[in-house]
Parts: sequence; structure tokens; C-alpha cells
Amino acid sequence: MEKVIPIEASRFKKIREELHHTQQSFAELLDIGSTTADIERGKTKITGKVVMDLLRLFQINPLWLFGESFTKHVNLLGGDVSPKVITVDKEENETILLVNQKAAAGYPQNIQDVSWYEKLPAFNIPLPQYRNATYRGFQVEGDSMLPNIRPNEWVLGKAVPSITEANDSKIYIVVLKDSVLVKKLQKVRNSLDKVRLISLNEEYLPIDVEVRDIQELWLVNSKLSFGIDEPNDSSLLRQLQQSMEELKGQISNLKA
Repeated sequence: MEKVIPIEASRFKKIREELHHTQQSFAELLDIGSTTADIERGKTKITGKVVMDLLRLFQINPLWLFGESFTKHVNLLGGDVSPKVITVDKEENETILLVNQKAAAGYPQNIQDVSWYEKLPAFNIPLPQYRNATYRGFQVEGDSMLPNIRPNEWVLGKAVPSITEANDSKIYIVVLKDSVLVKKLQKVRNSLDKVRLISLNEEYLPIDVEVRDIQELWLVNSKLSFGIDEPNDSSLLRQLQQSMEELKGQISNLKA
């Protein structure tokens, strides 16, 4: 008679395979001996510690694991990083608030103060890219995001409702409890309670922050630049030389 494998054993195996772990490496990660083979065969029961580790490390819903829920993942830490206040115009359309460097210094402390937001300038952009979502503009301070984003430029961010929706290697406006940073975000391997914030300027070291310290998260999707430099003489000369080389190549092809 064929042995019936408990649903928690088969789902445990599915988790391991989706994470691209071997039985040995997954057992080492969960500190449960040398292999997970006995658990996956249904020979050994899954302990409470393993259930908690799966929840802590990979957000695996214990009810799903034992076949009592269709929801595979749960948000252990809450991770609500959605805007605490939104503003609308007279037609009830959401507006884009602009937070300059001076205002950004007080933004974390006033994040739920409606009257504070009323002092900020607001506007609308009548383009389809800015519909059906909440956007906010922040002025960048410092040179940590050079060369992509220069000091004093403005970045426009789209609201992110949950930290679980954040994507690796995207640039975000990160509102912490004491500061507002513009950084590339990277999730820390095997950790749900920390993320790494990375500067594009290699002179700045990455920093790890606790997820619980993030109040709001905005995905940068555009920026406003002013005083765009004209091409200098050397760049114009390079462009001219390139054009001449392309022209020579075309003439040579015609002769051939």
C-alpha cells in the first residue's frame, strides 16, 4: 500500500525547491540536522520551531503549510509604508505635494499632521503616467546618488503600500523615523526585518535599516532637473569626429 504523504510535508518540500535549496542546505539553514529527507517523506513531523522559522524567514503562513488556508504568505511585521496623509484639489483629484530639503527635515516628525501638509506646495501633472496612484516630490540633498541624481534635483515617487511590494535594485524615497533618504533598496537575504539602502556614489557605504523604522516608501519613477548644462567644446568635438567617421564609413561602402 502506497504511503500517503502529509500535506505539510509536501508543502515543506515545495518551499525548499522554490528556494533552490538542497535537502542538506535547507536543513542547515533551519538547524534541523543534516537533511530534510525524513520531513519530506512524512517520517518526521515538522516541529513548532521549524514552522516559526519558515514564518520568520520566508513569510510562510502556518495555516497554508498545514492545508488550512489558500494564502501562502503572510506579512509578519505589518510593513505598512503607505502614505499617512494624501491631499486633493477642489475637484477631489489627488495632488502631488512637493517636499523641499528644509521641509524634508521635519517630514518624519509631522508625517500624520494634516495641517503641516497644507503648508506644502501642491500641483497636478496631466499625464496618464500619474493617474490612479499617489505621487510625492522630494528635493534631493547631497551627492550620494551621483551620477544619476544630482544635488538639489527633485525626484517624484509613487507610493508603495507595503514593504513586501518593494523590488530589489529600484531607487526609493525612504522615510525613516528621523530622516528622508533617496537610495537603491535591496532586501537582505534570509531576513524579513531589515533592508539595505545603497548609494550610487561608491564613496558612500551601504546601510542596513530595520523595516519597522520605515514609515513611508516611494518608488522613484521620474525626476525634475533644472539648469541643464550645454555641451562643452570637447563633447561637441567628439560628436563631430564621430559624425565624420560615420560619413567616411558610408562613403567606403558606396565605393565597394
